[in-house]
Amino acid sequence: MSDDKTNVRAKWLEQAGILTEALPFMRRYAGHTFVIKYGGHAMGDESLAGVFARDVVLLKQVGINPVIVHGGGPQIGAMLERLKIQSEFVDGLRVTDGATVGVVEMVLSGQINKEIVASIGVAGGRAVGLSGKDAQLITVEKLKRTARDPDSNIEKVLDLGFVGDPKHIDVHVLNVLRETDIIPVIAPLGLDEDGQTFNINADTVAGAIAGAMKATRLLLLTDVEGVLDKDKRLIPEMTIADATAFRKDGTLTGGMIPKVETCVEAVQAGVDASVIIDGRVPHGILLEIFTEHGSGTLIRNG
Repeated sequence: MSDDKTNVRAKWLEQAGILTEALPFMRRYAGHTFVIKYGGHAMGDESLAGVFARDVVLLKQVGINPVIVHGGGPQIGAMLERLKIQSEFVDGLRVTDGATVGVVEMVLSGQINKEIVASIGVAGGRAVGLSGKDAQLITVEKLKRTARDPDSNIEKVLDLGFVGDPKHIDVHVLNVLRETDIIPVIAPLGLDEDGQTFNINADTVAGAIAGAMKATRLLLLTDVEGVLDKDKRLIPEMTIADATAFRKDGTLTGGMIPKVETCVEAVQAGVDASVIIDGRVPHGILLEIFTEHGSGTLIRNG
């Protein structure tokens, strides 16, 4: 047998081995819901976006129920700059006034949401774009944040404008779609009880939906490998108690703190486990779901 044929045969055998390894996980998770927060570099890179779409279609085809929640901060920032609308951040959250919230909705529900839906369609799946405003999916209340003035040491309430915090998740429309071949793609917007539109952090929305659906997994795609220890090594798994300890001893810093908090809250709400995954790695979702070693950092009760 020629070297070329030997190499091809070896590749086929390798692929067969991968499928064999994945089969028990396909059986285990068939019929289960996985909420995936999609954003960061994975969403901004065209090749990774195509890989993500194909992976999500595969999940649906093997019987898993994927629910996609997407972000869009860089795209919103770019559009605000084009329109010459000033924007500022407080504690990592965009201050959203009346002019800004209209742009946020246009970019999230329009441009980004429909691009993801189209990508899933090109990959052979069926998807429908939603926002939290549709079918009363997300009812919000105004997000309240406080900060201590360094000079007076007086705690002040920060006004972030139309930035919301999920108050209630009505999963009816998601349960209806679950029984079809359609993948929901959700923009992180919601309405308060007066019908006012609010912008919501996408991680927060994904966690709230995962908790409300009692999902098997919440997957947060990020631009880092996962949660790292103080020596910059990946922590493959942690409990809620570990997360609390890592917060206290300074292992968790910066933007990783709210991500881990979202994961913990989802688990406490009934999600089996949450995972922080490097969205820059092609097929990271499949590695997490269908292999023994997983990918990223898994957070569970314990």
